[in-house]
Amino acid sequence: MSNDAAGRQTRFIVLLAALVALGPLSIDGYLPGLPDLAGDLRASAAATQLTITACLAGLAIGQLIAGPLSDTYGRRRPLLAGLALYTIASALCAVAPDVRTFVGLRLVQGIGGAFGIVIANANAMVRDRTSGTRTARLFSALTLITGLAPVFAPVLGGQLLRVTAWPGIFVALAVLGAVMLAASAAGLPETRPSASRQPLLAVVGQLLSDRVFTGYVLANGLVFAAMFAYISGSPFVLQEIHGLSPQQYSAVFAVNAAGLIAAAQISGRLVARAGARVLLLAGLLGATAGGTTVLGAVLTRAPLPVLLTGLFVLVSSVGLVMPNAAAQALADHAGHAGSAAALLGFSQFMFGGALAPLAGAGGATDALPMGIIVAVLPALALLTLGVLTRSMPGERTRRPARQGPAGHRQPRRHIDRRRAGIQ
Repeated sequence: MSNDAAGRQTRFIVLLAALVALGPLSIDGYLPGLPDLAGDLRASAAATQLTITACLAGLAIGQLIAGPLSDTYGRRRPLLAGLALYTIASALCAVAPDVRTFVGLRLVQGIGGAFGIVIANANAMVRDRTSGTRTARLFSALTLITGLAPVFAPVLGGQLLRVTAWPGIFVALAVLGAVMLAASAAGLPETRPSASRQPLLAVVGQLLSDRVFTGYVLANGLVFAAMFAYISGSPFVLQEIHGLSPQQYSAVFAVNAAGLIAAAQISGRLVARAGARVLLLAGLLGATAGGTTVLGAVLTRAPLPVLLTGLFVLVSSVGLVMPNAAAQALADHAGHAGSAAALLGFSQFMFGGALAPLAGAGGATDALPMGIIVAVLPALALLTLGVLTRSMPGERTRRPARQGPAGHRQPRRHIDRRRAGIQ
């Protein structure tokens, strides 16, 4: 690869990474300012928490819009439109007069941010340019950003609050959105040729009827929801029940995030030899073991190190699950990667937004709901994957050969090898 080509590839990846971080920054960046926000907008604690749920819902719904649009009109134009919407909504959040308006704007902000996630991050554009183990490796590299952004977002927000009030955080997000819009307009090429574009909703039914694709999507979404349950429940469990200080809790959170990052990088190095499916199964088994350890620690009132060990194993395993589930889900759908990525992302944020709040169902002094959720969801993901992605008797002869990225028919055995994680 020439120096110019390597430079273009580096700039492409850096821009994708920045767009990947946009969603986590939108969710977590203003968390340190929540108490002040609630006071300024005269909002209850429940209404304040709803501002997080609204953003998650927007990120989920927006991906269902962005994915099919990107398959129909190409990646570039929908991405620029989504970034413009995100920038405007972020700026309006800073001047929202009441909590109802703020919640609505957070929904719109999430929808706009979803265009960057589904089109430009480790999904559609990556799948347009890569295949096989290269896709899984790049997914693993961008999972590094996914793991780092939620850790540093509250830290960055807290530092901003030293010099500004909570509206300043949304001004900063609006500026970031504008920078991403300008950078994408100037440096992000169209990766989907017009000749390969398809009607808006033509592929959705085909995707949902694909049992293997659905299995990977559901497994990924369930494990992602378990991680969100940890994120939403662990502050109360570790600080209120076990007495950790905010600084100690931040340290625990950082260690767990480091485990996720390390697992994602290990996955990128091993995927060519072990295969994406093998690493995915290892991640699901690890998440199930970690969640079961957490539940056992809660039920038996085990010492804190046992609970922390279970949480570390659970979160670290997500670093194996997410990149390899994405690579496997999109492997047979290069022709409509945008729609496939949209359904993958939708399942993540909808499952996370719907199930994670249940971790706090017992209040600030009961860890059992979080323990049940983080134990059950990974086990259910493992079961779902086993049932939906296993080969059925006679399936190989009944299912037609699929179209490759260039429109050529691929031998059935090639697709069987790829689904088995053999690249």
